[in-house]
Amino acid sequence: MKKLKVLITLLFISIFTRADEGMWLPYLLETLNEKEMRSMGMKIKASDIYSINKGSLKDAILQFGGGCTGEVISKEGLILTNHHCGFGSIQRLSSLQNNYVTNGFFSKNKTEELAVPGLAVTFVSSMEDITKKILLGIGKNMTEAERQSVIDKNIAAYNKTIALATYEKLIVRPFYNGNMYIAIKTVVYNDIRLVAAPPESIGAYGHDTDNWVWPRHAGDFSIFRIYVDANNKPAAYNPNNKPYTPKRFLNINLKGVKEGDFTMVFGFPGRTNQYLPSIAVKQTLEKNNPIKIEIRDAVLATQRQFMQQDATTKLQYSSKYAGIANAWKKWIGENLGLSRSNAVSKKQAYENVFTKKVNANAAWKNEYGNLLTSLNDNYTEAEDLFYVRDAFNEMISNCEILSKANELTAFKNAVETSDEESVNKEKVNYLTKMKSYYKDFNAKLDEQVLAKVIAIFFAKVPENYIGATAMQLWNSYGKDAAALAKDVYDNSVLSNEAKFTNFINQPNGTHLGTIKADKAYILIDALRKGYLVNVANQAQDYQNKINNLQRQYMEAQLAVMAKERKFYPDANSTLRVSYGNVKGYYPKDGAYYGYQTYLDGAIEKYVPGDYEFDMPKKLIELYNKKDYGMYGVKGKMPVCFIAANHTTGGNSGSPALDANGNLVGLNFDRVWEGTMSDINYDVSICRNIMVDIRYVLFIVDKMGGSGHLIKEMNIIK
Repeated sequence: MKKLKVLITLLFISIFTRADEGMWLPYLLETLNEKEMRSMGMKIKASDIYSINKGSLKDAILQFGGGCTGEVISKEGLILTNHHCGFGSIQRLSSLQNNYVTNGFFSKNKTEELAVPGLAVTFVSSMEDITKKILLGIGKNMTEAERQSVIDKNIAAYNKTIALATYEKLIVRPFYNGNMYIAIKTVVYNDIRLVAAPPESIGAYGHDTDNWVWPRHAGDFSIFRIYVDANNKPAAYNPNNKPYTPKRFLNINLKGVKEGDFTMVFGFPGRTNQYLPSIAVKQTLEKNNPIKIEIRDAVLATQRQFMQQDATTKLQYSSKYAGIANAWKKWIGENLGLSRSNAVSKKQAYENVFTKKVNANAAWKNEYGNLLTSLNDNYTEAEDLFYVRDAFNEMISNCEILSKANELTAFKNAVETSDEESVNKEKVNYLTKMKSYYKDFNAKLDEQVLAKVIAIFFAKVPENYIGATAMQLWNSYGKDAAALAKDVYDNSVLSNEAKFTNFINQPNGTHLGTIKADKAYILIDALRKGYLVNVANQAQDYQNKINNLQRQYMEAQLAVMAKERKFYPDANSTLRVSYGNVKGYYPKDGAYYGYQTYLDGAIEKYVPGDYEFDMPKKLIELYNKKDYGMYGVKGKMPVCFIAANHTTGGNSGSPALDANGNLVGLNFDRVWEGTMSDINYDVSICRNIMVDIRYVLFIVDKMGGSGHLIKEMNIIK
């Protein structure tokens, strides 16, 4: 507990660092960051950003669907997020007859707004440090399992002390690798309706070529609305529900931004690892990212080929493709940035300073003297295991029949262990789930994916990690991946909906024999058994040791390196604030990128009929007429801008706020060279990309003809 008090105290010490770096807890801004933020240009107070005693900016910020951020932009519950965040909902509501992906969707009144089943948004009510309560009873020599057991019991005990309404949730999250715990109370809204979305040719303009790239010209936004019951409380969908009246919504500033302006991004960043040792960064760069990139390369090339040939397949796979491509290109850029910024060398230099300071202090040397050595040893011993783990997971998760064969295994286990009534329930649930799956499935496409990922796996993973059974199966096909894939698809109940339906409708007692003879099941069973025996348990053992050592290393860094850097907790999908200034940057020697793009640049990229760079005729007409309404500036239409705000996945849809807390943009991406900011933030090349709010409103008003939505908003001209 003494060390814990030191750690907590250190959080409130003023320490020197780069001003742009950090994803800060909003309830600590007043103590830790307000002075610096105001020196950089902020004109509001920290209490205007986060307060539990009055309406504050936090009350306008929401987690959208669990993986993105959104914000309330009107007194009638309009919420703004990215097009790629709303894309899954837009796709589910689409059909070939009403193709909102291709054509966009702009409601003309509230009765036209479309309910989105399963979509929810979450607001944060309060955040409280409960570290002492959660770490009560933790011993220094506990194993990870013992430690987690105590923590789980303490969390359960704490939860019992908090009264919650039916629409509230309490989340207890670890910070600083488990050295701090914060309780977060939230409110969840489940009646969410689609209000407006641009055509994909605007919302995803540039697609893969421009993804993670600057200059950018995508209008990456979509608009939804929250509906509530008569008492303004969360409620399940009901046609009689009314629009939500928020505690706070964001004002919109049409003035735009200029170089050096203060900007702040408020949202739910997903995951970062800023405090890893250099050996972990080196393995990411040289081993783990390359195999993941190679597997996704193959999957994306196959999907792209089929999508370009058939409109139905394009609609089925557009969301899947975007999800796979997003991480794939991010890893490529991450490796590029890590190499260019000499991230491994910088980490090693930092560790040298850390080691010298530890060795110069007797107490620190006794406590932390062997930490880095132990971390390095464990990472070295686990290197191949972690590599195979990534290869296996990428293969399974990105090939649909392998993923579904895993679920078939779960059904087999249920059949073996359940009574007839339970089996009948499993059959109904399984059939319902798979019916939705087959709606967006192309067997010929996935057969080619299977062939490609299997070939990569057996070529790149050593035999001793694959296992004898899987190797025998592979050799029985003469190591011919195409022959294996064809046999699997010719002889599996998962190949199409008709086969699967017939399988489920078999008499009880016959399913087990069918599954054991199924070629997809035989393949996944062989692969999984080899993985479990040769990789999974050993990798998890090393991961547990590394997690324990990383937590100690985090504690040590907070104690030893307080004057050398500023410590903020890694992102973990909790509410954070990052801040910086509008800035261009030098991506490489001899090249400079400015901070703003315009519609002129989008027109320059325009290729009629192209999947990535086609453009609606109406947008071209508006451009030719320079008909930008109140949103243009001196005959030009701003589209996107960049700034030095520290962001990551989960910040998609986050509001970009000006010095007064007004909405000026919508965060949606990072520059390619700066995607390594999840591991190594470098202010010289790390930039976040935002849609200019003026472009969003221009598309809604002039392109979509939904001017009534503009009238809902509080616009500062």
